[in-house]
Amino acid sequence: MLVLVGERTSKVLQSVVSVEVGDGDPCSSKDMRGNNKLATTEGSEHSQVGIRACPPKKVAGQLAQLECIYTNVCSMGNKQEELEAIIQQENYDIVAITETWWEDSHNWSAAIDGYQLFRRDRQGRRGGGVALYVRVRFECLELNNVNDSVECLWVRIKEKANKTDIMVGVSYRLPNQDVEADEILCKQLAEVLRSLTFVLMGDFNFPDVCWKYNTTEREQSWRFLECVEDDFLTQLVREATRESALLDLLLVNREGLVGDVKVGGRLGQSDHEIIEFSILGEARRGASRTATLDF
Repeated sequence: MLVLVGERTSKVLQSVVSVEVGDGDPCSSKDMRGNNKLATTEGSEHSQVGIRACPPKKVAGQLAQLECIYTNVCSMGNKQEELEAIIQQENYDIVAITETWWEDSHNWSAAIDGYQLFRRDRQGRRGGGVALYVRVRFECLELNNVNDSVECLWVRIKEKANKTDIMVGVSYRLPNQDVEADEILCKQLAEVLRSLTFVLMGDFNFPDVCWKYNTTEREQSWRFLECVEDDFLTQLVREATRESALLDLLLVNREGLVGDVKVGGRLGQSDHEIIEFSILGEARRGASRTATLDF
């Protein structure tokens, strides 16, 4: 069991998924509407939606950084032991998962030693659910005023070394989610943006969006793109995360906040790729040059 986990973990750390542009890639479609395009913010690679974050240079005496992992597990089922082994071996600080498929009967088995668990299970029907594991050494506060219409979880983390707060969120958007629920999610983003640096990851189920050129074929997807642009968010995942589709996103509201983004490897029989990344300390972030409108 441990040998298998070691091999899988090695693939997670070393492999990066390479995707050839094909018929399933929205960025290669010739039928995308020209007016459904958002201008890409100019600047460094970190300030462009859809451009993969490049690992920042090492800085002597750098402050602590948070090592993170996210994936859609497509039901925790019998994946709990493998997840625990990976977490302990790779020493992650934050672990985010979607589609846990947990319910009250999983309360005894979901906990992991050394980590605080925050979770929101889908109520009333099977499937869904989101969760965050955060190391016990961090002071955390869960945001409680989250609308039940969306499967989203926000946790405020105080990193003592940097003396700064970071809001970390994980979200699962249903493939057939209605416009009203999408608007609620966008409103949550706007509220968190008012005062905090944040990282939001999750499965948003927008396979028709081309994040390289900020284009889409559907009106509902176009509204989400507008939300991302209006809030000056950066989407850092470029590779497909489920077959040929880019469904799992990593959104940030500060340039240089996240680096070392890698896509590759799967947990158990999940059909979604794992996303690894680092939330960087102040010493590695440097001065931000992100341009925003002053109203």
